[in-house]
Amino acid sequence: MEARYAALRRATEEVAAVDAHAHNLVELGSAFPFLRCFSEAEGDALALAPHSLSFKRSLRDIAALYNCEASLEKVEEFRTAEGLKSISSKCFQAANISAILIDDGITFDKMLDLESHKAFAPVIGRVLRIERLAETIINDESFSGSSWTLDSFTESYVAKLKNILNISLTVSSQIVALKSIAAYRSGLEINPNVSKTDAEDGLRKELTGPRPFRITNKNLIDYIFTCSLEIAVSVNLPVQIHTGFGDKDLDLRKCNPLHLRAVLEDKRFSKCQIVLLHASYPFSKEASYLASVYSQVYLDFGLAIPKLSVHGMTSSLKELLELAPIKKVMFSTDGYAFPETYYLGAKRARDVVYHVLATACEDGDLSSQEAIEAVEDIFRRNTLNLYKLNVTNGSINHETTIAGGGVSSSSVEEDVLFVRIIWSDASGQNRCRVVPAGRLYEVTRNKGVGLTFAVMGMTSFCDGPADGTNLTGVGEIRLVPDMPTLLRLPWSSREEMVMADMQIRPGEAWEYCPRNTLRKVTKVLLDEFNVTMKAGFENEFFLRRKLVSDGVEQWVPYDNTNYCSTSAFDGASSILQEVYSSLKTSGIVVEQLHAESGKGQFEIALKYILCTLAADKLIYARETIKSIARKHGLLATFLPKPDLNDIGSGSHVHLSLWENDQNVFMGSSKDNFYGMSKTGAQFLAGVYHHLSSILAFTAPHPNSYDRIQPNTWSGAYLCWGKENREAPLRTACPPGVPLDLVSNFEIKSFDACANPHLGLAAIVAAGIDGLRRGLKLPEPIESNPADYASKLKRLPQNLQESVESLSGDNVLHELIGDKLVTAAIAIRKAEIDHYAKNPGAFNDLIYRY
Repeated sequence: MEARYAALRRATEEVAAVDAHAHNLVELGSAFPFLRCFSEAEGDALALAPHSLSFKRSLRDIAALYNCEASLEKVEEFRTAEGLKSISSKCFQAANISAILIDDGITFDKMLDLESHKAFAPVIGRVLRIERLAETIINDESFSGSSWTLDSFTESYVAKLKNILNISLTVSSQIVALKSIAAYRSGLEINPNVSKTDAEDGLRKELTGPRPFRITNKNLIDYIFTCSLEIAVSVNLPVQIHTGFGDKDLDLRKCNPLHLRAVLEDKRFSKCQIVLLHASYPFSKEASYLASVYSQVYLDFGLAIPKLSVHGMTSSLKELLELAPIKKVMFSTDGYAFPETYYLGAKRARDVVYHVLATACEDGDLSSQEAIEAVEDIFRRNTLNLYKLNVTNGSINHETTIAGGGVSSSSVEEDVLFVRIIWSDASGQNRCRVVPAGRLYEVTRNKGVGLTFAVMGMTSFCDGPADGTNLTGVGEIRLVPDMPTLLRLPWSSREEMVMADMQIRPGEAWEYCPRNTLRKVTKVLLDEFNVTMKAGFENEFFLRRKLVSDGVEQWVPYDNTNYCSTSAFDGASSILQEVYSSLKTSGIVVEQLHAESGKGQFEIALKYILCTLAADKLIYARETIKSIARKHGLLATFLPKPDLNDIGSGSHVHLSLWENDQNVFMGSSKDNFYGMSKTGAQFLAGVYHHLSSILAFTAPHPNSYDRIQPNTWSGAYLCWGKENREAPLRTACPPGVPLDLVSNFEIKSFDACANPHLGLAAIVAAGIDGLRRGLKLPEPIESNPADYASKLKRLPQNLQESVESLSGDNVLHELIGDKLVTAAIAIRKAEIDHYAKNPGAFNDLIYRY
């Protein structure tokens, strides 16, 4: 079944999930015990949690992520040694969450504030717990308990709630929903018509107790619930409701969502969108029924996944989908206190959703394409629509009008005028077609825009197809926006950009499409070896400033400093701060940045992610850097060798292999070849054996070979080595990895003239060959390869040699596609010829790369 539904598996693994319900994290020194990561139990019952099925499974999952022994003691040791920032980075990167909606109404010791969570997801929304708000008001020390009446309490509560909603429109962590935990206090049999007399009596009884007051009176709870729903309807906010299981503070018998029927039947609330949390377990069938017959009812399965057994999680989700429309079912982690809870919720949700949908395909309930669409709905689209989020823009768009006066906002963002539909051609140049935003959403998003076949035959010197590409101005493709990649331009707030797929007709990929080529070879890697590849790029570039002398314009180095120069960073700090902020807004994670060795040269290293996403984000990152430099009157160029007398710029890429969220490139105590696993070593051996051919994709311009020289850390000789920066293939042992192991390998011979999708596709194709044939690596080179010049083979010293190697490489022809490889070779030959005849033409390339 895995092979048959590989596309579905890939969709569940790659979708950037929106976490619709979670809670705050805590500092590592919190008194809240880490054992609570695995269970809702407390006290003596918590001591038995390690004997549950979910504990044993979840502990193994965490240990695999941390690459440590699967014991609670070793996991806790790892957490302490790494620190909160490091483990959070690991967990949220693995979870692949693009937005989090946080209910901050539950308090933990040493709890992080909402703003702190933006280090882990670009968009944070706030869920306001109504019972907590009510308790805050009546516990206010400025009032004595005896002074409260129901009218004064109601006036304060409504005013406070409206004021919070007003303020939230002006801050980054806006309120996206209200939430009730009535289930924990008096149960879900809410009386929406509770009398003011009964509610007043309930308030009076609450106020006779000791401070701080904790509201438990059913009549008062029902009254607060009803008031809150009325406000939610008036401001168009969804309301989340705890249903089903939780800790022992609730009476499970009163947590069946069927008890909400009186609320659901009340016409006042027919337009109030109500979200039943936690799959209502063990009442999942009842929740499914309610969602099927009440238009305002939605379902969220966080907590049930991952706290149940595998069978329990699967059964619960199946029961939700038995009657409920897919458009009403949403993912959340119900993460809390520990970043591991977010990771476990996301990891298991992806696995369970895949298996449930694959089974639905087997049963004939869904087609494969419908199942893939359901993945996008469940993990992302349903939540975005219900809570009115715009994750790609890093914003929350709420059309909110507070009844009774106050702030009114129809949109947080300005209107979008243009959308840039972006592609990178076979010569590595980023290009775009622009459509008005209205047309994108009305027509283009589904039908695309027309584009000539010739675009994939163009060179860096001519906007026409090269001879021999078999691509001409006859014939047209469709450039179809890939809408999940849509984002607002940080430097131009009224524009968006979106990556495009090249299709011969809507839904049918064109064989020259770079993005589809990378998807195609990664599918082979997944289908045959159950492995995915992650990639993290280093962006080296030069900043240049304009100098006009005697009427002649020149672009000269921004500064004249050296490697990791503090003064260089200080001089460019304002630019780099804006670049960093813009990348963060775009969901692109920066790990490091520093001044490089060249004059005015800098490097920005990006976090490793799935290679298909990494290629897209690399294009976005370069667009961002170049545009912000231009905004400051500078020119940023990624050209490999803009000055033959200076150092060059690469786009080194770090690569690793993953299976079920575990790094399988890395070796272990039982499987260790110079720190690599057998799988890792064979994959790298394939890259080693095909490296000369790969260079025709990763170093695809004549200028590339001016950079690849001995003693320049660019990889001039065919070899590999552990932490050898002169080798073209370097295995790496970053901080946190045991010294006898390596977690990834770096390819030095990759630059910004490469189309990143095609460069990565060539690497994956070579790795597949290594795995298929069980290829072996030679011994590593542990010093400067130039010292072995008489024994080692030089990598191609010019583009012609790389092209010749690619021409005879049947593996790359087969896996990438013969037509696309033929076109690439023709483009390379045209560029070899042109720049040999016109050496001065190199000077214009700083504007193109």
